[in-house]
Amino acid sequence: QVQVVESGGGLVQPGESLELFCVAAGRIFSDDVMGYYRQAPGKQRELVATVTSDGNTNYADFVKGRFTISRNIYKNSITLSMNDLKPEDTAVYYCNVKSIYVGDTWGQGTLVTVSS
Repeated sequence: QVQVVESGGGLVQPGESLELFCVAAGRIFSDDVMGYYRQAPGKQRELVATVTSDGNTNYADFVKGRFTISRNIYKNSITLSMNDLKPEDTAVYYCNVKSIYVGDTWGQGTLVTVSS
C-alpha cells in the first residue's frame, strides 16, 4: 500500500504565490509517477502537473509558465510551486501517486483559494 500526505494551500490574493507539498510512503517504486490534480466546485477533477523519478514533467496548458513541479526521489516527495495565481485556480488540489504495481493513490486534498 501507499500513503500520501499533503500540506500547504490556503487563501491568497490574485497574483500571489503558494506552494503545495506531498510526501508518499509505503510501496513506492522508481517508475511511479507523482503529480497534482485539482477539482473546482461543480467541475471534474483535472490534471495540473506530473513528474517522473528522472525529472520529466508534464503540465496542463492552463498552468504552463506559472506552476513548477519538482520531485525529491530520496524523500518520495513532490513540491508544486504556484506563481501568479488567478481566481480560476481556486480548487481542491489532490496529490496522486500512479504506480503500475499498486495503482492510483490519492491524498486527502488541500484547498487553494485565490480571492481578493
